[in-house]
Amino acid sequence: MGVLDVLAENNFGDTRSGGLAGPMGLLIIVLLGIVTVLLIRNMTARIRRLPAEFPDPDAQRRDRDAQHRDPEAGSAADSGANPDQLDKSTPA
Repeated sequence: MGVLDVLAENNFGDTRSGGLAGPMGLLIIVLLGIVTVLLIRNMTARIRRLPAEFPDPDAQRRDRDAQHRDPEAGSAADSGANPDQLDKSTPA
């Protein structure tokens, strides 16, 4: 019963001796305010480091799929040559 008596004791009430509700509440509110300010500063810095635009994943997927389907067309596009002028009779 000793643990229950300690837990049931009114340490946070409006008693004149040892009332901690006001100071503890203030401490918690101040700590939450400080943590919120630090989180906002951190996230703002991270957002500023992001690029203005991200590459289109669909375009990259289409390019990769096109190279898998026709490797000669992909290598011609990479080399800058016109695919119509390539000699298809010689193996790559």
